[in-house]
Amino acid sequence: MLNTIKTRLKYFSYRRILLFTLFLLATVFFSVAQQRFPKPEFESGHTQPPTITPGPRAEILEYLDVGILIFSLSLMTWLVLKRRSRKGILWLSIGSLIYFGFIREGCICSIGAVQNITLAIFNPAYSIPVSAILFFAIPLVYALFFGRVFCAGVCPLGAIQDLFAFRPMKLQKWLQSSLALIPYIYLGLSVLYAATATDFIICRYDPFIGIFRLDGTFLTFSLGGIFLLTGIFIARPYCRFLCPYGVILNLFSRVSRKHLTITPAECIQCRLCEDSCPFGAIQKPVMVNIQENRDAAVKRMIWLTLLVPALIIIGVWTGNRFHENLAVVNPIVRLAGNLMLVNEGGTTSEETMVEITAFRSSGKTEAELFDEAKAIITTFRLGSMILGGFIGLVFGLTLLGLSRFYFRKDYTPDKGSCLSCGRCIDYCPVEKELETEIISEKNDKQS
Repeated sequence: MLNTIKTRLKYFSYRRILLFTLFLLATVFFSVAQQRFPKPEFESGHTQPPTITPGPRAEILEYLDVGILIFSLSLMTWLVLKRRSRKGILWLSIGSLIYFGFIREGCICSIGAVQNITLAIFNPAYSIPVSAILFFAIPLVYALFFGRVFCAGVCPLGAIQDLFAFRPMKLQKWLQSSLALIPYIYLGLSVLYAATATDFIICRYDPFIGIFRLDGTFLTFSLGGIFLLTGIFIARPYCRFLCPYGVILNLFSRVSRKHLTITPAECIQCRLCEDSCPFGAIQKPVMVNIQENRDAAVKRMIWLTLLVPALIIIGVWTGNRFHENLAVVNPIVRLAGNLMLVNEGGTTSEETMVEITAFRSSGKTEAELFDEAKAIITTFRLGSMILGGFIGLVFGLTLLGLSRFYFRKDYTPDKGSCLSCGRCIDYCPVEKELETEIISEKNDKQS
């Protein structure tokens, strides 16, 4: 199997090669700088003071972050369900953006915590911070009871995109459903790479981390800028079509006990809210008299039900077919492939030769490296097959969901895809009528 590593290297992501090359160049630069400017020697008997490095973040401050997260989620829940205030939601999202985004620099992050949880499950030697567990679990608990209030504005990634949604366009349903499959693939890849201790791709390609820290690379600033500019016309593109944590929140929110409603009372079918949601999360009424022929619907459902196992099998086969391509991302597998290439007389970059030289001076034998790489590839084979089956299942269930008939007499939010932003609330005249009635009742009591 290792003989195919060399041929698979050409499929490796150019982006990751660029990042890795920059890292090696920086390492070589600082190494040379250290040799050119050695530690000075003083004749006066002066002793060089020890280097002071900053310690880890105090544990009490980590729990402060957790406390602020719980407070923000609770306040957001009240604003969404009780106060029904879009203005309040907006101001709270700005506060969350300032604290969790710019003050805490996007870390700790509930989205990235997916990888910490995965690594802790598959690697017992990894000591996961308690704060990472809480940041992962607490928003899910709130979603289970109150919907995606975390996405409403507590998440800094969602909050910064929400401020740029100036002229959102409505996407076609087929296009939105197709793009909504990408987060499932991204979630599967992030779990696979975290489980194999290969990489934390969610954190590495976080498009807004450079903006939050104000010191990102050209790549991170470019990604953030692209998402924000796109968000002017396609509201929250990262949240809807890439966020892996949103996949889990979607599933929990679908069974939430309470959820944002467009109208506080009976819907009057005014249709004012019909185009108010920039995320396409409002479900229109569907009456019985417009549903298709029952026999045709049953036949289609039978065919789609049989199609789901076929898609899973195709996904498993595809994952098995391309597991080596995915494994090349692992640094040990990549090093083994480069070393084999050099041993066979091939040429490689100067940066790669630096890495190979460092390995040879480590005292570890090439046979040990190849055995370790082989074991990692075997692990990737199983993981890739599971990933392929998962993606096939998602495709199949999505087709089934698009083919099912739902009877609805009112305009209601899709509990899974609704981000609880509260935009639709201001479009509902029933809300204003209730406020008028309440004011009138108060005036009558005072008079």
